Amino acid sequence: MSDPSVDLASLLCSRLCHDLLSPVGAMTNGLELLAEEKDPEMRKRCMELLEQSARTSADKLKFFRLAFGAAGGFGDSVPVEEPRALVDALVGEGGRITVNWSLGTPALPKPAVKVLLNLAHIGIDALVRGGTLDIGAEQRGGASEIVVRAAGPRIAFDPTIGQALDGSLPRAELSSRTAPAWMLHELAARQGGGLQFALTEEALVMGAVLPEA
Repeated sequence: MSDPSVDLASLLCSRLCHDLLSPVGAMTNGLELLAEEKDPEMRKRCMELLEQSARTSADKLKFFRLAFGAAGGFGDSVPVEEPRALVDALVGEGGRITVNWSLGTPALPKPAVKVLLNLAHIGIDALVRGGTLDIGAEQRGGASEIVVRAAGPRIAFDPTIGQALDGSLPRAELSSRTAPAWMLHELAARQGGGLQFALTEEALVMGAVLPEA
């Protein structure tokens, strides 16, 4: 008999490995090219690509450490500057996605930060042609309230991710793609909170209310 907690952890690890494969693979390819390349300008270009890939890998590791892991370096709450910096780094400086922030609290409980980061990640994945990512968070009435809105010319949102968010996806159908959304559903349910999402042709809007434990 399989253990649901172990299965979920395995799927989250698979998602992490999938997202890290590209930048780590680029580093490997860059090192191979650097070993063979003799032209100074090309070697300089290889070094720039290696630095970029290393930075991308480090940014993703930091992101997933807080989004999926225990984040042992923090207490019960996390300053909002931390998730903000992680999302901004994940989006990068290419200009494809513009992130707008509205943070009405200096810190959020760890579960709320996990929800914020994972909803932001879902929003980033949905903006396949770029767009705007609006992220808001505040604490009110003993609960953390989070909203993420992804708007762009084309919204790519897998319906099974929506099913995982609202808990209607059968556990047997979970995959590495839907595991983060299922984790958010479980986290919110255990705290007596809930998740919502709405999808139109122009935007994907996701929200969460998490009462303090």
